[in-house]
Amino acid sequence: MSTTSESDLGMPGLRRDGLSTVPAVDPDAPAATRKDFTSDQEVRWCPGCGDYAVLAAVQGFLPALGLKRENITFVSGIGCSSRFPYYLDTFGMHSIHGRAPAIATGLATSRPDLSVWVVTGDGDALSIGGNHLIHALRRNVNMTILLFNNRIYGLTKGQYSPTSETGKVTKSTPMGSIDAPFNPVSLALGAEASFVARTLDSDRAHLTEVLSAAAAHRGTALVEIFQNCPIFNDGAFEAFKGKDTSGSIIPLRHGQPIRFGPEGSKGVVRAATGGVSIVDVAEVGEQALLVHDAHAEDPSTAFALSRLTDAGHLHQAPVGIFRQVERPTYDDLARQQVATAQETMGHGDLAALMAGRDSWTIS
Repeated sequence: MSTTSESDLGMPGLRRDGLSTVPAVDPDAPAATRKDFTSDQEVRWCPGCGDYAVLAAVQGFLPALGLKRENITFVSGIGCSSRFPYYLDTFGMHSIHGRAPAIATGLATSRPDLSVWVVTGDGDALSIGGNHLIHALRRNVNMTILLFNNRIYGLTKGQYSPTSETGKVTKSTPMGSIDAPFNPVSLALGAEASFVARTLDSDRAHLTEVLSAAAAHRGTALVEIFQNCPIFNDGAFEAFKGKDTSGSIIPLRHGQPIRFGPEGSKGVVRAATGGVSIVDVAEVGEQALLVHDAHAEDPSTAFALSRLTDAGHLHQAPVGIFRQVERPTYDDLARQQVATAQETMGHGDLAALMAGRDSWTIS
């Protein structure tokens, strides 16, 4: 695979890797630290909010990317999580409710020298922004989407969200929600996302590991983060935050049998229905357990694993990378088409290409 330097491409901070144009690592730049990516803005979230842990993790691993701060951009929508760009010393944009993926798509397509991130919440991404999210996923645009899921509207003081459980009593559902909640991982897999993962705000090591893998992925990477809202929905993920979470967290590791519980006593096997089910390892033997394949082209098994999470009542949840596959990205393909058109037409008149032959002048 050929590699072209940024000087050959005529754009600082950019290099060619095969058919893709990617942000260039600066080998001469001094080693960055977390402090270099921390802005001077006062962090304004409620005490105990899970957003603090995610921010600390992101600030901690951004130096490892080896990119200049001006080659990293965070785009957010509306919500508590959307304060994120203020607290990072990178480029950023606090954008429009639900439209962060659309804005990030334009940015990633027009600026291949940038590492583009979207920070959004369950309300922002899955309600007003649902259509933008699924199209970014299916197009496989080069961006990393962090979906903070606290199962409530926190910024507007506690209304139910698209991930709130049926029967949830809130200010906007005083008799209990009658909606069926989304499972964000299932939704992303159904939209053919090339990278889908889940992690928790309270597990710093796992959070950093998953986010680092997402950042390295070429294409759209969606990471759902279970994030506690201590003011309006405290304890929503209590099953995953106690001293012993072995019976509730199902760790996913590529190439390893899926087992969990005390001393790995529980496991996941293929079910007769075509999905997956949980069994006692002692009854079926370890050889019967499903070996996790995050790189499988067919997302059916990953989708089946996502269904082990009851979106209404969270008692167990697979955590880790569900799917991680390579396929062409929207922005690379779009830039290739523009380059081909310019070469073919000789003068690069993109407006003439878009107008085509079917245009008239009315006088």
